[in-house]
Amino acid sequence: MLFRGDGPPYSSPSQRQSEWEIQSTTRPNQVKKTQIDLNSDMGEGFGPWTIGDGVDAQLMPLISSANIATGFHAGDPNIMRRTIQMAADHGVGIGAHPGFRDLVGFGRRHMNAPVNELVNDMVYQLGALREFAHLAGVSLQHIKPHGALYMHVARDEALSRALVEALQRVDPRLYLYCMAGSVVCKVAKAMGQPVVREFYADREYDVSGSIVFTRRVGALDPEAVALKVARACIDGVVRAIDGQYVAVDFDSVCIHSDTPGALDLVRATRNLLEEKEIRVVNVRDLVLT
Repeated sequence: MLFRGDGPPYSSPSQRQSEWEIQSTTRPNQVKKTQIDLNSDMGEGFGPWTIGDGVDAQLMPLISSANIATGFHAGDPNIMRRTIQMAADHGVGIGAHPGFRDLVGFGRRHMNAPVNELVNDMVYQLGALREFAHLAGVSLQHIKPHGALYMHVARDEALSRALVEALQRVDPRLYLYCMAGSVVCKVAKAMGQPVVREFYADREYDVSGSIVFTRRVGALDPEAVALKVARACIDGVVRAIDGQYVAVDFDSVCIHSDTPGALDLVRATRNLLEEKEIRVVNVRDLVLT
């Protein structure tokens, strides 16, 4: 896994169009996706403070799943309840988005802690969001760890196994969002916990097919992001930071709400997906593998 401090550079429009026209031979048997889930992190403010452009209300009708901050990296009880109601009003799937206990670092700093402590923290945050969901008369669809905790779970087998064991006691039907091929994805599948594999529209990839973790993201070109998603859906590849095309498979596309210009990214992506006849649907309507 690589780490980077700033957002990625993007090629010119003419270069992007040329890249799109290249017929990929990386996955000749790839079947075009006809529908995907579109998820975004939501409710990532705290009290009067807002992270990102503050566009949750505009994004919610455009997505199919919301990962709602649960208080440790962002979010508070009022924001959690308000965001759940907003998601319920739009028929958007609701997920808990637990993070490291790191408000100052927005959960993007790794924190060393015993496995049982980290699992307890995630269950605690999951429980808090679940009760607000009950108040709104809805149920939780999924759980997706946030930031540095997501990356930690992705590679740590002991933590992955302990988390999945806890989820199977709490709710064995709760979807776990993760990267395809990650340790936690393999562990969850082996243990029978349903998973939703993600593709990150606003993050770079390395040659292993893993995202390049970043603590600061700059503004991205909506056209470039939309083309990246469409190519991943149609050709099953993404261009890595070294220029190679690597195979990717996924069920859901993530665009972070705190990425500058997130609303334009989601709109451009939705528009191009519709043009390519790829529908955005709730994850429960997908055929997951």
